[in-house]
Amino acid sequence: MNNGLEMPILGYGVFEVSPEECERCVLDAISVGYRSIDTAQAYRNEEGVGNAIIKCGVPRDELFITTKIWISNAGYEKAKSSINESLKKLKNDYIDLLLIHQPYGDYYGTYRAMEEAYKEGKVRAIGVSNFHPDRFVDLALHVNVPPAMNQVETNVFSQQTKLREEMDVFGTKTTAWGPLARGLGDLFMNETLLGIGTEYGKSASQVALRFLIEQGIVVIPKSVHVERMKQNMDVFDFSLSTTEIEKITNLNIADEGTAQLRDPKFIKWIINNYKL
Repeated sequence: MNNGLEMPILGYGVFEVSPEECERCVLDAISVGYRSIDTAQAYRNEEGVGNAIIKCGVPRDELFITTKIWISNAGYEKAKSSINESLKKLKNDYIDLLLIHQPYGDYYGTYRAMEEAYKEGKVRAIGVSNFHPDRFVDLALHVNVPPAMNQVETNVFSQQTKLREEMDVFGTKTTAWGPLARGLGDLFMNETLLGIGTEYGKSASQVALRFLIEQGIVVIPKSVHVERMKQNMDVFDFSLSTTEIEKITNLNIADEGTAQLRDPKFIKWIINNYKL
């Protein structure tokens, strides 16, 4: 990243993993080789991740933990307090990567608290999530520590090319949430991906993940099944040709993603109804 910190390009995401099964899932993921775990305050499963960190037997410095500050904790004072709360739940004295989850509320105040935590060593890198080009550039131009990461919906159908061009100016990397398009667009049966996969003995989803990885995009696929976790990791023994990359690039149909993050009705709903 732009501060010199390295993170695994493939990690395990725990979005929509219930608090009850999160510990087991993270332990399974670590046991099959994952070393990067992505959680968030809004997922309500930071404690499960923390329990797994303590029990997994892998040294803490070999793990990379990401979490995110939710909207209802926006603003300097609330964000500062919530960082300490996340550290307690994660049972750690530092977080590897801390992100603003959504660009709503006083996210400038949130970022100031994150910069402070970064300088204090509580956080090793800071960034944002779900920031479209306009909000990303405005924030990046008005902070002291440039965002190291922007986690956004990114997959073969939503490649975020315009956003990534703006982020490159600041050295900001991309993490893809929904790297398998959340099952939309019939990704698993896409003829282009299946055809390419046949050449390498890989599934459509493995080809889709490999496409992102070869562009330096961090991917965090989620599964509660060990075999699928293993399959999602099995993407480092083949490379795509220039022609294959071009074919997959042409699958891009909704560059900025399909999540309605700019819809005023969605913004009002999520702020008013999704509070921690």
